[in-house]
Amino acid sequence: MEIYQVIALPDPVLRATAQPVQTVNDAIRAQMKKMLDTMYAYEGVGLAANQVAILNRIIVIDTARRESDVKKPIAMANPEIIWRSEERWDYKEGCLSIPQMYADVERPKFIKVRYVDENNQVQEMDAGGLAATCIQHEVDHLDGILFIDHLSRLRRETILKKYEKMRREEGHVL
Repeated sequence: MEIYQVIALPDPVLRATAQPVQTVNDAIRAQMKKMLDTMYAYEGVGLAANQVAILNRIIVIDTARRESDVKKPIAMANPEIIWRSEERWDYKEGCLSIPQMYADVERPKFIKVRYVDENNQVQEMDAGGLAATCIQHEVDHLDGILFIDHLSRLRRETILKKYEKMRREEGHVL
């Protein structure tokens, strides 16, 4: 199994805006599969193309693994959230690109997303709870937004200082 290297903050590609996919062809399907393999290898529930230094609008998710051993992967090209509920909820989010850092983020509890699937067909999906949070988190990545951007300035700075300290202790250059 071949996987991508997940890039970490402060890599500037995490702040870039991904570009739409024109058509889901064999190359895009291969990228989707490799992204899913990467997500599983890193034990994540979602991954955006920006996180593997590719700036096209592709995300993959599999939140079913949090509830069972059964994989239910979903790959989305050009995901667009077309409806958000007024009902909100907090969920402790983390990110493969900001490893070992977590914070409660408030987001709409339910969404509807439109996307192009691996067969180049437009689909719509209703999602709630963890799946809704995961999709919103990954779509944010495509727009250069990180989960820490949803936090208060103080909470964000605290997490970034903790992250920088951890990276220095591990010998990473910031």
